[in-house]
Amino acid sequence: MESLYILVPLSVLVVLAVLGLFRWALQEGQFDELNDEGRRILDVDASPLDIDQDPSVSPRQESRPSA
Repeated sequence: MESLYILVPLSVLVVLAVLGLFRWALQEGQFDELNDEGRRILDVDASPLDIDQDPSVSPRQESRPSA
């Protein structure tokens, strides 16, 4: 029974932390435009997200410093 004095406040803190993270994600726009990501992977003309996903850039071109 004494363990409830520790577990109940601890669970309240965990719930508040999860709610805080969810609110932060909402404010940062993490859940905006969810359907666009599903369409983006199907689009052939979509630009790559990273330089290592771009087939026109060879690995040697990445390591050269620009003048």
